[in-house]
Amino acid sequence: MNFRTEIAIQKPESFQEIDHSAKVLLLGSCFSENIGDKLSYFKFQSHANPFGVLFHPKAIEDTIVRTVSAKQFLSEEIFFHNEQYHSFEVHSSLSNSDAETHLNKLNETLKVSYETLKDITHVIITFGTAWVYEYIESKKIVANCHKLPQSAFKKRLLSVDEIVKSSETITSEIGKLNKKCQVIFTVSPVRHLKDGYVENQQSKAHLLAAIHQMIANSTPKTLHVSPTYFPSYEIMIDDLRDYRFYKEDMIHPNQQAVDYIWEKFQDVWVSEEAKTIMNRVQEVQRGLAHKPFNPEGEAHKKFLINLESKKQKLQEEFTFMKF
Repeated sequence: MNFRTEIAIQKPESFQEIDHSAKVLLLGSCFSENIGDKLSYFKFQSHANPFGVLFHPKAIEDTIVRTVSAKQFLSEEIFFHNEQYHSFEVHSSLSNSDAETHLNKLNETLKVSYETLKDITHVIITFGTAWVYEYIESKKIVANCHKLPQSAFKKRLLSVDEIVKSSETITSEIGKLNKKCQVIFTVSPVRHLKDGYVENQQSKAHLLAAIHQMIANSTPKTLHVSPTYFPSYEIMIDDLRDYRFYKEDMIHPNQQAVDYIWEKFQDVWVSEEAKTIMNRVQEVQRGLAHKPFNPEGEAHKKFLINLESKKQKLQEEFTFMKF
């Protein structure tokens, strides 16, 4: 007797597995950082959200277009509010109390992101919501409102067609700069309940419909690279489908759920060779986190010598690994 419906995820027909030589960029909602943390823990070469958390497709599109075109941020594109300078295109984590420092930070991040995008093998893009805020004064959709008055914005739901267009632009722009990378789309399992229960489901439905439509219609000729899909949202909703897999806020997946989705992801995308390396990395990570009963004892000293040996062997094989 089955008491749950486990999702069997098919591997894409033609794809490049992730190993420790791969270079992965993650963009999008806070769930992309959950997967980014896993990749970082196991010492993959990964970068997550250089411009901070971006919740909706248009924000990711604007970031990719600016990065690929290497269009620098200008002083007239930032504004002062609540004692800090902000940009409507990025998360508040990049805001600063000094205008010059803020601009330098934005443009340095842009430069690094351009070089990263040229060299990556995989891009994982997580859409969180289809609800967007349009700044009334400029009539432009923003990535972050930076706590300006709500009256300054018009809230609306992106249509499926708009999201399809954004997804196509994201993929084609990445392909212009790097035709060898694999683009993986997913929808965040985080519930955006501030928009409303019905509105959250409507939003997720638009995202899902648009991504699948874009993938079905895509060709390497039109998008330069072939996008694919990983069902993070479906695993949470249709496989786990229980409140015990959410944090206390009943909005974000808890660590057990993140671990489970990560296991599903690595079953499809991570190479067998990389899994062997991951086991070795985990031994070192657990050793570094170990709290000895007797720090001065002989047993702990031997443990530290053995741990250092394991760490050095990994770092000799993979010079980019830092513990």
